[in-house]
Amino acid sequence: MPVKEIFSLAAVILTLFAYFPYLRSIHRGLTRPHVFSWLIWSLSTFIIFVAQIHAGGGVAVWPIGLSGLITFYIAVLAYHKKSDISIMTLDYVFLLLALLAIPIWLLTANPLWAVILITLVDIFGFGPTLRKAYYYPEQENRNFYLLFFIRCIFVILALETYSLTTILFPSAIGLSCLSMTLMLMFRTDRTAIRKISNRSTT
Repeated sequence: MPVKEIFSLAAVILTLFAYFPYLRSIHRGLTRPHVFSWLIWSLSTFIIFVAQIHAGGGVAVWPIGLSGLITFYIAVLAYHKKSDISIMTLDYVFLLLALLAIPIWLLTANPLWAVILITLVDIFGFGPTLRKAYYYPEQENRNFYLLFFIRCIFVILALETYSLTTILFPSAIGLSCLSMTLMLMFRTDRTAIRKISNRSTT
């Protein structure tokens, strides 16, 4: 098997490995995903999937297409389970910015502009989840984001054509997942210390 296909297969396996416990956690009520974020991510991931096919991404698009299907399913789960703690005005702003970026992408012929716009969409999509995770870190799974950071590395290694068009999206998402992981580690530790402190003073 060619080395690029091995990297792509590794990214697919990591995608499934990351999503399975996350989905199980949602069904058990332990993780409560933000529906706005996952709706934005599913739409943008499908558009990136198509854009990267046209840009010559090759086998590296397989895990991206798979992610698009699963993220849409999580958005549906989040809606049906009423998972959102709260929906604030800022969340609608993120969704509006994302929705405005999509028709702009459709009017452009340059695949690089498409990837830039949709990468911004995904970064906007992190907004509601980042806000919720800051206040409720126990309701997110940091291992999920860590696995996705590693998965993005394999996606980049699996690319058959290296250009800003093909490398921007997985790089940006990988850094976003790494940032989320570090923030959740910090907030979870702070929350645990606070709880211990409160117990000792009572």
